[in-house]
Amino acid sequence: MARPEELVFAPLGGVGEIGMNLSIYGLGNRHQRSWLAVDLGVFFGDEEHLPGIDLIMPDIRFLEAERKNLMGLVLTHAHEDHFGAIIDLWPRLKCPIYATRFSAALFEAKCAAERNPPKIPVTVVPSGARVDIGPFNVEFIPVAHSIPESHALAIHTDAGTVLHTGDWKIDPTPTVGPPTDEKRLRELGEEGLLALIGDSTNAVREGRSPSEAEVAKTIIELVKGARGRVAVTTFASNVARIKAVAAAARAADREVVVVGRAMDRVVQVARETGYLDGVQNFRSTDVYGHFPAEKVLALCTGSQGEPRAALARIANDDHPEVTLNRGDCVIFSSRTIPGNEKAVGTIVNNLVAQGVEIITDRTHLVHVSGHPRRDELRDMIAWTRPSLLIPVHGEALHLHEHARLARAAGVPKVLVCRNGDLVKLGPGEPGIVGEIPTGRLYKDGAILEDAKSRAVVERRRMAFSGCVFVAIAMTAQGELADDPEVDLVGVPEKNKAGEAFDDIVFDVVVSTVEGLPRPRRRDPDALAESVRRAVRAAVNEHWGKKPPCLVHVLTV
Repeated sequence: MARPEELVFAPLGGVGEIGMNLSIYGLGNRHQRSWLAVDLGVFFGDEEHLPGIDLIMPDIRFLEAERKNLMGLVLTHAHEDHFGAIIDLWPRLKCPIYATRFSAALFEAKCAAERNPPKIPVTVVPSGARVDIGPFNVEFIPVAHSIPESHALAIHTDAGTVLHTGDWKIDPTPTVGPPTDEKRLRELGEEGLLALIGDSTNAVREGRSPSEAEVAKTIIELVKGARGRVAVTTFASNVARIKAVAAAARAADREVVVVGRAMDRVVQVARETGYLDGVQNFRSTDVYGHFPAEKVLALCTGSQGEPRAALARIANDDHPEVTLNRGDCVIFSSRTIPGNEKAVGTIVNNLVAQGVEIITDRTHLVHVSGHPRRDELRDMIAWTRPSLLIPVHGEALHLHEHARLARAAGVPKVLVCRNGDLVKLGPGEPGIVGEIPTGRLYKDGAILEDAKSRAVVERRRMAFSGCVFVAIAMTAQGELADDPEVDLVGVPEKNKAGEAFDDIVFDVVVSTVEGLPRPRRRDPDALAESVRRAVRAAVNEHWGKKPPCLVHVLTV
């Protein structure tokens, strides 16, 4: 008798971290499995630790090796941490992509903004529908979140049904789209749910996330009470928030001016897909200065402190068309993602220095999370009654707290895993049964590098301690043909005693060359290594840091 097929799960990103989400499900046996990928997202680079790196993506070498068995990629929604890596990584996979209408339209607009993007076909699936993808039958179940058309995925297989929640919350009064489909989730529980793979982002927060409708009321009150210009910054993808800002502007008899390409793109897609029906037309930045201060509202990108986004340029007073003055007001209708605090703080301080009033969620209900707090997590468990729960989408603390809550709620089996763990879901006893290669890829300009890339490692070192460049011309007899050339980048000009580092390095190079035996001077590689070591030691002695040192030896 043939053994039943196993259903397995492996996160390749998004577990033990927030962002860069990629999960895969496999059906078959150890020797042959069909695979389904869910989401393919990014982190944004951190200039302090990864200078020059724009995006961080999951390493997909396992899926590349299994490409012939990869049935498709399904998108839960169109946030960058769930679909931002597709343009760069899809050419390595070339699998079918499935998404609902808004996600597909936003992806198409994103591709159109790229220079020479690959042609990536997307199959549009109606919200609430089911689609067969190889041996997987995938059902798109609507859930509330901070972007239109977020979906939990019920993945139906012969080995059982898994609910992959994606990002969700319970919002009884969302201002865009339907509320989370409690009826269908309860039905899944009655039918028997093998596993719940669930969002853990807010698992440390008690209670329930407030509704978007409450935020809309607060924004209307604030805008109506403002006297000067008003700017609102939020996540560009939050169409419900854009709609709330539009309603506030209309109530206060202000014109909405959209500032920032990402915001422009989302507004266009939301209008095309019907999510801004009945909302007034917005104005472009070139007319901003034509309106009296009390008649304009700027809707800006840059809520996370992005240096090239609209709000950063306004705060630095270098935006060509949009300015703010004393008495004006900026509403941060967003939360600061961990890691962005310093960048956001710089913008806030620059605005405050200009006399601009700042309003954040510390004092007013101008933002709510799109993720479930603890009471909502309990509701999801009660509705779906899973045999197994695996926390995902969170750092270690979030996963731990979600797991503790699930055990307290009576889930029979709770399993915490890491990126790369291969988890058997069923049939039979679930558990970690193997490991899959995982890691990170860095988007460096137009190039994708792996985490061990020489460029990435060396640039981090150079950002910390600069670099020393030395060029030496030697005769065939092993004598200096001319004075060495020394160039210091990112190294202080003088040491504590006031001596120039250029002179210190020059003297070390000359003394090192002249102190070497003649045969060693005739060996360019040996000479370069001796000079490199001597220069680094000398700089360290005077500065306390060892910069990379590049030595070029030319024989003339």
